[in-house]
Amino acid sequence: MTNSLTKPSLSIRQVLIYGGLMVTLSMGIRHGFGLFNLPITLENGWGRETFALTMALQNLIWGAFQPITGALADRFGALKIMVAGGILYALGLAGMALSTDALNFTMAGGLLIGLAQTATTYSIVYGILGRNVPADKRVWAMGIAAAAGSFGQFLMIPVEQGFLSMFGAQDALLLLALMASLMIPAAFMLREKNFSHQHQLGDQTIKEALKEAMKNPSFRLLTLGYFVCGFQVVFIAVHLAPYLKDMSTIFPAVGAPVVATTALALIGLFNIFGTYSAGVLGQRFPKRYLLSAIYLGRSIAIISFLVIPLSPLTTYIFAAIMGYLWLSTIPLTNGIVAQIFGVKYLSMLSGLVFFSHQLGSFCGAFFGGYLFDRTGSYLIVWEIAIALGIFAFLVNLPVKEHALARVANA
Repeated sequence: MTNSLTKPSLSIRQVLIYGGLMVTLSMGIRHGFGLFNLPITLENGWGRETFALTMALQNLIWGAFQPITGALADRFGALKIMVAGGILYALGLAGMALSTDALNFTMAGGLLIGLAQTATTYSIVYGILGRNVPADKRVWAMGIAAAAGSFGQFLMIPVEQGFLSMFGAQDALLLLALMASLMIPAAFMLREKNFSHQHQLGDQTIKEALKEAMKNPSFRLLTLGYFVCGFQVVFIAVHLAPYLKDMSTIFPAVGAPVVATTALALIGLFNIFGTYSAGVLGQRFPKRYLLSAIYLGRSIAIISFLVIPLSPLTTYIFAAIMGYLWLSTIPLTNGIVAQIFGVKYLSMLSGLVFFSHQLGSFCGAFFGGYLFDRTGSYLIVWEIAIALGIFAFLVNLPVKEHALARVANA
């Protein structure tokens, strides 16, 4: 059921196509920001810490404002939220291109794009999905939407590298701003014509929903695990390219930029299969066990990457494995939230648990650059990522996926 007293105004196909396009662009563009790390910092004479701080702020803003944006979308509908997000995304990319000092660059890439991502990524799209897709297909549909974001990561990496090679960093960012503007017409295609907050099942208020979630032990455990997800994926997305550049003597025939670009593209490619598989498996098996397996698998992959002698082949294998596990947590985590609490405040509650993800993202992006500048090595951050993966493996095991009595009775 869709938890609505009125017939859904969007078909599953509409939600998946245009919601998929939204996250393809939003997630795909941001996935390639790591490629701009060295070109921008070298051109402006900045340390890697400056770029890392911008990416860290972007993720922190995204997480901090996601519950608010989600609550607004749950209350008033997602259309205006997504349109504003598309505009902010384009302005942020243009601001990054035109900035000549670190503060303006950080405000454009950190503040504007961080706010844009609250309105154009999974939490908002999943809110629409939850209202328009039957519960028995919900996790599967979430996996499809996540796979679309994964396809965007695979698609945009070579596109962004091509823009960089042909036009330089500034013009590449301006071209990406034009692409980001395509999210605006996609938002109009996701307009819910008969949306009404009052029609959604139950009379629970936002305050009551927040209190209920924060008291729920499983919700708290999910937020702890999601912190680890954010730390690992954003550290790798932002710092894998410069890490491989530092190890460039190992790639004399191919070149570190080619290896890094290929690796990030492989992450996006295998992410498609991973997120889709998570959606399918999440309909059949306990989602908490799948989440635990994903986090443990990441730690094993990182250990192997560090222990086995580095080469282009081992880098590509690592990227493929990490890609399969990359965003697989998203449909599973959001599926558990919807299963426990229902869909009336799904965008808000998904945004709330996502805030923890983005705190982890901030730490992964910032401390990757900070500790490198202090120690000249990424090793300690890799070790932190391993330890956190084991922690997340453990905290997801006791999560209870049963619907609350309020939702079950409804």
